[in-house]
Amino acid sequence: AEGLAMLVRERLGADPFSGVIYVFRSKRADRVKLIFWDGSGVVLVAKRLEDGRFNWPAVHNGVMRLSAAQFQALFEGLDWRRVHGSRRVARPTATS
Repeated sequence: AEGLAMLVRERLGADPFSGVIYVFRSKRADRVKLIFWDGSGVVLVAKRLEDGRFNWPAVHNGVMRLSAAQFQALFEGLDWRRVHGSRRVARPTATS
């Protein structure tokens, strides 16, 4: 975990203790590692897909941003690009 935390700080110029989840993928795209600070320690999670690959988002300037729903889909091995948030609707007004 310490090695990935150092990578976050040195390569990404980010704070590994900010609470943000940092995700790293293997070259074969069948494994990911997550690192984040949960307030009491550094958490390291590793996952290997038994079949298939993780659908990896495009990386811009070394960073990718996903919504919570997209991240969950990515972690489950699903196509995260098909996950969209609910559409925004206009706030209703009271009528008499």
